[in-house]
Amino acid sequence: MANYLVTGAAGFIGSALARRLLDEGHQVASIDNLSTGFLDNLPAGTSFVEGDCADPAMYQKIPQHKYDAILHIAGQSSGEVSFDDPIYDIRTNAESTLLLLKFALTNGCRRFIFASTMSVYGVKPDIPIDEDQDCAPESFYGVAKLASEHYMRIYQQYGIDSTALRLFNVYGPGQNLKNLRQGMVSIFVAQMFEDAAIQVKGSADRYRDFIYIDDVVDAFVNSIDCRTAGSQVINVATGVRTSVGELLQVIVSKHDQAVEIGYSGSTSGDIHGIRAEVVKMREILGINNTLDLEQGITKMLDWVRAVHDRQA
Repeated sequence: MANYLVTGAAGFIGSALARRLLDEGHQVASIDNLSTGFLDNLPAGTSFVEGDCADPAMYQKIPQHKYDAILHIAGQSSGEVSFDDPIYDIRTNAESTLLLLKFALTNGCRRFIFASTMSVYGVKPDIPIDEDQDCAPESFYGVAKLASEHYMRIYQQYGIDSTALRLFNVYGPGQNLKNLRQGMVSIFVAQMFEDAAIQVKGSADRYRDFIYIDDVVDAFVNSIDCRTAGSQVINVATGVRTSVGELLQVIVSKHDQAVEIGYSGSTSGDIHGIRAEVVKMREILGINNTLDLEQGITKMLDWVRAVHDRQA
């Protein structure tokens, strides 16, 4: 049994990761400010402190035993929202990382795993993008995440063995359907169920690399004890190029009523497209088989229907 600090365990990815670790018999503590997460998401057995990871006082309130690893998931997670308040974004996505690295040092925790993002890359050609590509973020969100990666690199010299997982477009059961400014799949699904209509910001030929939540959790769990994952940045994706139009076709085809689709406007900081090279994920983390989009969307829609049935 190990002790883990998973920040953001009331959110989409953090709750799924905390649940997996608890199911494996480990102890999990968490900090979450509930800005986009929900108490109902917290897995039973999590030692929870409500607060902001950018607040130094929070680190006196969590259980003070030594942690075997810190998995930093919490943070503002929308490129679009980062333009509303860049100062808040840098606090939640960069300052929080610095404080957690400092805490790791004083706690004696030598393993640090960070939820970074494909947004660090910026505009790239339509080819698989590997981790050695230059990074030129187009959003404040991407800038803050990239800054955190550099903080981790500096803390390596103090003995904090860190890994940055650059997550591409994550989707699946548990995603926040009330937040219509973060998560392309969840935005489309929420609109479809609420309005029988989907309003798309931008063109249908934009493209992304969509990865199912369980595969993302596998990446974090496999990173913890992987000796070769230290001092690494690793794409977490499928390597499959999917256009917005193709995504919509899959979603709508699995719904039981007609759905109207409209296109207008654009999103601040949005890029036309990006897809990942996933050689490092396969070779270092041992993740060779990821769930395909059609199966993943089916699972997500089944979850949404179950949620609606419970609320009816």
